[in-house]
Amino acid sequence: MNTNQNILTDTFGRAHQYLRISLTERCNLRCTYCMPAEGIPLSPKSHLMTAEEIYEIAKTFVDHGVTKIRLTGGEPLVRKDAPVILEKLATLPAELAITTNAIIVDKYVSIFKTCGIKNINVSLDSLDREKFKQITRRDYFEKVYANILLLVAEGFKVKVNVVLIKNFNDDEIIDFINLTKELPVVVRFIEFMPFDGNQWNLKKMVSLDEIMNTVFKTFPALDVARLEDASNDTSKNYGIKNYKGSFAIISSVTNPFCDSCNRLRLTANGQIKNCLFSSSESDVLSALRSGKDITTVIQKAVQAKLKVRSGMNTLEKLKNPELHSKNRSMIAIGG
Repeated sequence: MNTNQNILTDTFGRAHQYLRISLTERCNLRCTYCMPAEGIPLSPKSHLMTAEEIYEIAKTFVDHGVTKIRLTGGEPLVRKDAPVILEKLATLPAELAITTNAIIVDKYVSIFKTCGIKNINVSLDSLDREKFKQITRRDYFEKVYANILLLVAEGFKVKVNVVLIKNFNDDEIIDFINLTKELPVVVRFIEFMPFDGNQWNLKKMVSLDEIMNTVFKTFPALDVARLEDASNDTSKNYGIKNYKGSFAIISSVTNPFCDSCNRLRLTANGQIKNCLFSSSESDVLSALRSGKDITTVIQKAVQAKLKVRSGMNTLEKLKNPELHSKNRSMIAIGG
């Protein structure tokens, strides 16, 4: 291990400035691609990071170069002390953002503004109420949609995350893009990814090429603009002529963006995951609680990061359940 370089730089020279922190394994939805139908065993409360522990670990990351923190879950806002955590993290010199299903987000608008949160990602996989109920196993579509409109009206920069599944919601691609005609939102289509318990297979996935073929069947090529991607962006961004918003595609399966990855993840029970697809984890919470220097744990986790999708560098490896079933369910990772 190179002890001279920054602890957040891996062996491939990737500097990690972006930390995603899961606040909870709990959620008020039961999305099929995220959680097995039977649910998951939840970590005992004593195994979860407290608000102060989240702050201390996050501060260490920020001290060593993290400039952006995104809060995830589960659903981060179901955690009762979420406002306290937001207020603590807002004191750090890093951009603070959140990913939510938006069911109760209307209760947090003023807190978000106080904490300087400007960017909010909302998960929404269908614009059809019945499909929404089918995929989430809950009936909250109207509430979620109304809260998206509320966030836009309140001046937040909203991204709508759509996990596409073939023969389920892939017929809504154009409907989602048309949302951006009058709303200044970014609709992001996400390729269906393999995680424990979500019955993934390649036939269910809608690829970047398939999405763009659908786009070009509806819109003239001259009306579809390829937009400039932000540095370290996970998505390929597009806009339709004269539309207020834009759309993007996150192609983690068919076109992974690992070369420019700058992300690390911290699970609700205090484990560092150096890759979304990684089955290995590093226990930073136990080190913190025992009074050890957690920078050593962080550096070892970063140095162990593999070049592409935790070693699953081909579609054949992704199709092997022996590899991705050793990972957590998405709800226990935090996205």
